[in-house]
Amino acid sequence: MSPVPAYDLSLDELSMALSYVSAGLVSGAGPAAPAAKAAAPAKKAKKADDDDFDVFGDDDDDADDEPKESRKDMLARLKKEAEVRTAKKEAKQRTLVGIEIKPWSMEQDLMELWKKITKTVVQDGLKWGENCNLVDVAFGIKKIQTQFVMGVNNSSDEVQEAIEALEDEVQSVEILSMNVL
Repeated sequence: MSPVPAYDLSLDELSMALSYVSAGLVSGAGPAAPAAKAAAPAKKAKKADDDDFDVFGDDDDDADDEPKESRKDMLARLKKEAEVRTAKKEAKQRTLVGIEIKPWSMEQDLMELWKKITKTVVQDGLKWGENCNLVDVAFGIKKIQTQFVMGVNNSSDEVQEAIEALEDEVQSVEILSMNVL
C-alpha cells in the first residue's frame, strides 16, 4: 500500500472540490456530466420545497433584489416621517383654559360683555365655550366665569391681554385652570 499524500486543504475546499466533481465541471469527467444534468432539476425541486416553508414568516424574497436606499436618503425620509407625526400630534393637542373676568361696575350687563369678548378676541385655533357662568363676588357684584380651548400655537397670556385691552369694561382677568386635552 502506498502512503497517502498529505493535502493541506480545509473542509470547505474539499466540499467545493467534491461538488465540482459531482457536477461534472472538472475537465475529463465525461460520465458525470449527464448525471449532473439529471441532478440539477432535482436540486431545483428540492430548493422549491424548502422555500415553501418559512420559519420566520418572511415572504419578501423581492426585498433582496431591490437596491437599498442610501444613508442620506434614508435619513431624509425618516426626518420627513417624524415631522409629519409631530405635526399630527400638535394638531391634536389642545388646552382647556378656565378664566374669570371681573367688570368695573355692578350695573354693567355681563352677558353683553361676554358676547363682546367672544366676538372681539378671535385667533386661529381659539374656540370659546358656548356659555358662561355669572358668579356672585360680594354685595351684589358678579363676575364672569367662562372657558376656551386653544391650540399649541395660541398663548393664554395673549388672550388675557386682549380681554384686558377692553379697559372701560373689564377690571381684571384671572386664569383659573389649564388642562391639556
